[in-house]
Amino acid sequence: MELRSYLDSTYLKTNQQANLSEEENLVKARFFIEEAIKEQFKLIMIRPDRVTLAKKMILEANSNLLIGTVIGFHEGRLAIADKLIEAHQAIANGVDDLDFVVNYEAFKRGEVELVKDEVLQGTQLGLSKHKVVKWIIEVAALTDTQIKELTTLIKEIVLQNFEESHYASVFVKSSTGFYVTENNKPNGATVSSVKIMLENAFPLPVKAAGGVRNFEEAKEMIQLGVQRIGTSGAKSIVDGATSNSGY
Repeated sequence: MELRSYLDSTYLKTNQQANLSEEENLVKARFFIEEAIKEQFKLIMIRPDRVTLAKKMILEANSNLLIGTVIGFHEGRLAIADKLIEAHQAIANGVDDLDFVVNYEAFKRGEVELVKDEVLQGTQLGLSKHKVVKWIIEVAALTDTQIKELTTLIKEIVLQNFEESHYASVFVKSSTGFYVTENNKPNGATVSSVKIMLENAFPLPVKAAGGVRNFEEAKEMIQLGVQRIGTSGAKSIVDGATSNSGY
């Protein structure tokens, strides 16, 4: 099985999170971008302030690597107006995929109209600029019922407001990789959570992010039906090793 076309190689740590200086963390970001170019992964997923760097490196390498970034990261609490400002800037900088963190805490509080509005506006912006849009629902913060309900809500908004030709460009994505769980529980994609997403997202595609650390786990996710896998251990996975990264 050729995994590279499924893999979104991911590096999203701030200087503080990585316990690195600004210069050291920039070197690490460059390493991930260079590796993704060399390995011909599907996409490099980086923070918004690295998009311009990635675009420059990809053009210099004459590579087809796509660039993704996160919007409203990592808790999703930003107002939609602020998320749209972030997205507009990322688009101007040359991004291909916009991974919005949905306001899942608002959803849990029952503020469904707020969530509907941000999903509609964020998706409208991305599709109008011919970008792929992904909605991160943060499965570790949700019950199984909430995973089902939020996935279904995103699907219904897309089906009600956009043409069928756009469905393949709007993903439901499992996780940020930064949610803090209790008792060492998984904070990323699990087989059970991804199955719920797949059952309720169709015909929208699903991205499994976090928790996929080796070839067999990646293969299982693909066989379940996911179309993208987000991981900071992409090289280990394609090499047949097990990644010890936290995402």
